[in-house]
This record gives sequence, structure tokens and C-alpha cells, in this order.
Amino acid sequence: MTRKSGTHHVFFFPTAIKRGASLFLLLLAGCMAGPDYRKPDAPRSAEFKETPAPWKQAQPRDDIAKGKWWEMFGDPLLTAMVEKIEKSNQTLAASEAQYRQALAGTRIARAGLFPEVDAQVSAVRSQSPSGVLGGTTAGRTITQHSASLNVSNWEIDLWGHVRRQVEAAESTARASAADYASAKLSLQAQLATDYFQLRVLDVQKQLLDDTLEALRKSLELTQNRYNVGVAAKADVVQADAQVKSVQVQATDVGVQRAQLEHAIAVLTGVTPAELAIAPLPRYAMNVPVIPPGIASELLERRPDVAAAERRVQAANAQVGATAAAFFPAVTLSASLGYRSSDTSTWFTAPSRFWSLGPSVVMALFDAGLRRAQNEQAIAAYDATVANYRGTALTAFQEVEDNLAALRILDEEAQAEADAVAAARQSVDLTLNQYKAGVASFLNVVTVTTALLSEERNAIGIQGRRMAAAVALVRALGGGWQQSEAPPGR
Repeated sequence: MTRKSGTHHVFFFPTAIKRGASLFLLLLAGCMAGPDYRKPDAPRSAEFKETPAPWKQAQPRDDIAKGKWWEMFGDPLLTAMVEKIEKSNQTLAASEAQYRQALAGTRIARAGLFPEVDAQVSAVRSQSPSGVLGGTTAGRTITQHSASLNVSNWEIDLWGHVRRQVEAAESTARASAADYASAKLSLQAQLATDYFQLRVLDVQKQLLDDTLEALRKSLELTQNRYNVGVAAKADVVQADAQVKSVQVQATDVGVQRAQLEHAIAVLTGVTPAELAIAPLPRYAMNVPVIPPGIASELLERRPDVAAAERRVQAANAQVGATAAAFFPAVTLSASLGYRSSDTSTWFTAPSRFWSLGPSVVMALFDAGLRRAQNEQAIAAYDATVANYRGTALTAFQEVEDNLAALRILDEEAQAEADAVAAARQSVDLTLNQYKAGVASFLNVVTVTTALLSEERNAIGIQGRRMAAAVALVRALGGGWQQSEAPPGR
């Protein structure tokens, strides 16, 4: 398009394209193939079945562990190691890279909304054939100079195909962000669980060492009694065997502790040789109170549930993208430039050229390809909905499981404390009877072994309570909020 102004031509092609394209896109903004997204129904519950009595009524959200939830355990070393995960853990680094990959995918999808403009400059030297039919240029060598801007086959998003792909990419990026949060929470919980199990072994090792010291004194006593003819040789052999048995148990604890220390090192992003956790023989395992909050809000606090729901949205958008394929595809091509065989007149008005034109393509026969692709997308959507609902059900199950575990283990700990007290009394009575000569040393061995077993059980129950507390925090989402997930952009 040109307009005369004196002896010059003023060219308005770029402005015309911009205005025309803007108007066209504005008119087409409401055309979107496929269903708009509606969040599918998911299993919900008014309250948790296993909620402790004081928390049966809905409690404020501020009571839910959030942020640095591991600090509620009051262990500075645990806090320091957990905070290393975000900086150094390689599994989490891979998850973060996948999120950045998904963000780049959204930008790739959005690029389809705009034309790709190429610049081309060429200089072609050619010679025409000479002959009787040749014109004035026959046999001459000509150099053709050309410079142009080109838009080739820009698909106008008439039916929302590209916009649905953008929607799918954005939803996938948000799902990836939630995956990252879920991976971080899982790794944090794994480290805390390993750490508390390591401390359980520390306490058990101290128990075994204390028991070993007492048994050695018992062996010395029995040896002295044998030397004066009061005890039999069998008593000495039994006492010695008991000492060696506990020695083996104390040594075996070291194997498990070393493996847990190595696992913690890897979680914090260092080699096992770079991490040494000093033993704490008197470690106090205090289980914090973790109110579960409102059951109906659980699905908003779980990053894995959020990721599953966002994949439903992405699958819904893919249904729309495949539905748009049933309609004609409209593409636009345009060129603007200068072409001349003489460089002195290359960028002048007479050397200017331009072209602009749309094309419409519609498949008349594809052997059912588009319909199959649409049905495939619908099936994929149905699968993501089922996965979302299944993830929601699993979320409720995990919370109920760990609430029940904490309640039952608390009762078990109290009963075990009574059993330990009774076993200690039994050892004292039997040892006195042995010294008085009214009981055999076999009875002493039996009650001593029983006491050691009960004491190790008591420590183990405390460790299981700590693990259940960590698992409950993880099941509740660790205080994660949907608003914390960065949007795809």
C-alpha cells in the first residue's frame, strides 16, 4: 500500500499489518475450541477420623506447622542439615531444573501467538543465455541485490489451538513447581526420619554399653563365687556368654548407625567421608504436638495434590488443542523489501517490493487421525482426573495413618514404661535371690535379657513416635500453601 506525496512514495505497509493484525486478533479472542477448565470434584472430609480429642473442632490455620517445620523438634543440628537440602541435594537440583524447563516450555508455547520475522539479504550474480531470441540483456552478467523482511506461514490462532497449548504449558509449569515443593518436603522428611533413627541407635548403644558394664560386674561376681565353691562352673559360662551376646548387639548397632550417617550425608549433598555426626547417648526424644488442622483444607496444603490437579488442567487444554484441529487452519505470509541490480538504486522507492496474503487449509480426509487424537486427549484427561482423585484419597489416608500411629504409640509407650519398671524390679529380686542361693544363675540371665529387651523396645517406640510425627507433618503438606508455588511465566 502506497500514498503519493509530491514526487516521493511514502510506504505504510508495516503500520497496516500491525493495525490489521491487532484488529483481527481482537475479533478472534473469543474463539476457543474445546471445553473451558473446571476443577473436578475430589474426595473431601469434614474432619479427620483420628483427630485427637482436643482438636475435634476446627482450629485456626495458624496452628498448622508451616515454614521451617523441623524447628519444632528443637534440634539445631537437624535444622542445619535440613536447610542444606535446598542448596546441595542433587535430586532436588534435578527437580528445580525440570521446573525451569517447564517455564521455558511456556515461553515456547507463547511464541506461537506471534509471527516469526526473518531478515534476508542476498546478492546473486547470474548470466542469461545469448542467442538470436535473446533480449537486450542476452549474454550479460547481472548481479541482483535483495534485502527483505519476511513472515512465513504465521498461523492465525482462529480457533484457540495455540492458546490452548499455552494454557497446557502454563498448567504443566505450575504442576512442576508443585512437584519441586513435594520433592523438597519428601527429602526433608527423609532426612529428619534418618536423623531420629540415628539418635535412637545412639541411645540404644548407650543402653547396651551400660548393660554390658553391669553384666561384666555380674560375671566378676559369679567368678568369685565359683572360686570359693559357692557357684557352679556353668554359672560362670552363662555369665560370660551373656556378656559376649550383648557385645555383639552393641557392635551391630554401629553398622546401622554408619549407614544412616552415610544416607544423611548424601541427602545434604556431600560424600559420606565429609560428614561425621557426633553420638548423643542421652538424646531426649520429645514428640511435639502437631494439630492436623481442618480436614477440608488438606487438599490445599499438599503440593502433590496440587500438582495432580494442575495436570488435569493441562490435559483439559490439550483436549481443546486437538478439537481445534477439526477447523480450517489460516496462515499469513508477508514480505517487504528492496531488490535491484544496481546498488545505487537498491534502497529507493522504485526497487521496493511487498507481498501479503493469507492461506486457508482444511483436511478433507485423514483416515480418522484427528478424531483419534481428540479421543486420545480425552482419555488422557480422564486418567489425570482419576489420578488426582486417587492422590487426594491417599492424602487423607496418610494423615489418618499417622494420627492413629501417634495415638496408639503413645499408649504403647506408657505400657512399655510399666513393663520396663516391672522388668527392673524382677532383675533386682532375682539377683538378690541368686546371691542368697535360692535361685539359679539361669534365672538371672533370663530376667536380665528380658529387661534389656524391654528397654530397647521402649527406645524403639520413642523413635517410631518421632518418625510418625515427621510423617504426619509430611502428610499435612509441611505447611506448604498453593500460593507459594511460582506461576508459570
